[in-house]
Amino acid sequence: MRAIAALFFLFCFLAPSALAQLRLGFYGRSCPRAESIVANVVANRFRRDRSITAALLRMQFHDCFVRGCDASLLIDPRPGRPSEKSTGPNASVRGYEVIDEAKRQLEAACPRTVSCADIVTLATRDSVAFAGGPRFSVPTGRRDGLRSVPSDVNLPGPTIPVGASIQLFAAQGMNANDMVTLIGGGHSVGVTHCSLFQDRLNDPAMDRTLNARLRNTCRSPNDPSVFLDQRTPFTVDNAIFGEIRRQRGILRIDQNLGLDRSTRGIVSSFASSNALFRQRFAQAMVKMGTIRVLTGRSGEIRRNCRVFNNGR
Repeated sequence: MRAIAALFFLFCFLAPSALAQLRLGFYGRSCPRAESIVANVVANRFRRDRSITAALLRMQFHDCFVRGCDASLLIDPRPGRPSEKSTGPNASVRGYEVIDEAKRQLEAACPRTVSCADIVTLATRDSVAFAGGPRFSVPTGRRDGLRSVPSDVNLPGPTIPVGASIQLFAAQGMNANDMVTLIGGGHSVGVTHCSLFQDRLNDPAMDRTLNARLRNTCRSPNDPSVFLDQRTPFTVDNAIFGEIRRQRGILRIDQNLGLDRSTRGIVSSFASSNALFRQRFAQAMVKMGTIRVLTGRSGEIRRNCRVFNNGR
C-alpha cells in the first residue's frame, strides 16, 4: 500500500504535459486484458530466459532517452532508410520478439488500440517484478512515434564521466538520484563484454580478487562477457551498490558513481537498504516512462511495432 501511495504522490509532480492523457488503467474499457496479455507473454519468456529483464530494461532506456518513450527504437531499417536500430549503441539491444508477440496477441484481442510504446513500458515493468524487483503500477496512454533516424541517437557509453551523465539525465527531466537508481538498477542484471571494461582492469584500486578473475575470463577469444553484478546477476536488487562500495564495480561509470562526491552518498544509502532502492527504482522507472511521451492525437497506434502504419 505504501508503494502505491508513493507512486501516486510521484504522479502528482510529473510534468503536466506528460500526464495530460497518461493514466493508470488507460485500457480499462478499450482493452481490459491488455496488461495481463503483456504480463503473460513476458512470464512465458522469463521462464525460459531470465536474462530478458536486462534486455527489456536496456530497450526502454535506449528508447526513452532518444526521442522520448515513443517506440521509435522498434522500427526496422530498410534499404536506403536506416533507423535508430542501425546505430552502434543499439546494435546489441535485444528482446524485440517479446514486444512482437505481445503486439500480435493484443491486435487479435483489441485491434489498433494498444501502442507499442505502452507495450515496452508494461513488458519492462513486468520483467522487473519477475526478476525479484519491485512491483509497481505504470500509467498508460502513450502513442507511437513517426520518426526513427540514426542521427537522433546520442546515448552514453560505459566510460561517461559522472558529471556528464548527470547533465544527460537532467536534459530528460531527471535528477542525480534518478540517474544512480536507473544505472545501478539496470546494471544489477545483465552482462557486459570485456572490450568495454579494459580501463577498469588497469585500475589499481579495483578489488584484486575480482580483477584477477576478470583478467582470466577476458583471455578467452571472441570478447567474452561477464555479469555486471557478480553477486545476484539475475535479481533486480541493491547488491551491485555494495559491490561498487567495495571497488568491485565492473564498468567505469558504475565505479565512478561510488567515488564521485555528488553520487557516492546515494550509492551508500542504496547499498545499506534494499527497501530504499526498491522504492526509488520503482519511482525512477515510472518517471522515465513519461519522458516526452506522445498522447491524444499525436503519433499513431502501430499495427506492427517494426513498421510505421504508412509503410515508410
